[in-house]
Amino acid sequence: MTVVNAITEIQEEYEFLDADDRYRLLIDLGRALEDMPDALKTDATLVRGCSAAVWVYPTRTEDGRLHFLADSNAAITKGIIALILQIVQDRTPEELVTLDIEDALAPFDLKNQLSSNRTQGIPNMIALIRQTAGRYAG
Repeated sequence: MTVVNAITEIQEEYEFLDADDRYRLLIDLGRALEDMPDALKTDATLVRGCSAAVWVYPTRTEDGRLHFLADSNAAITKGIIALILQIVQDRTPEELVTLDIEDALAPFDLKNQLSSNRTQGIPNMIALIRQTAGRYAG
């Protein structure tokens, strides 16, 4: 399944759910995140500006794609992270530099679906992903 198909499938399911079920879907996405070792949850990997603790650790695959390990101490925030990773995971730095992550998230209408303290860190996480991609882009 391509990344576009995966995010589209999640979006289609999300659109048919009521608010409580949307929360459950986000929590389930967060539970499915790849484990991030506690040793990587440091001040250096902490995303600033989030009300919950959010850690993001970028790695590079052998073929140069970026792979992100991420975690949060809040279940719904972890689900939002999982949603973002569905969009950006295992892409080339060049793809990520030009990718409109906000546009891909727009159908989820997170700002209106969730409280502002749950969404305030999203721009900071996206900025971190873009900065990382910018460092590696050719």
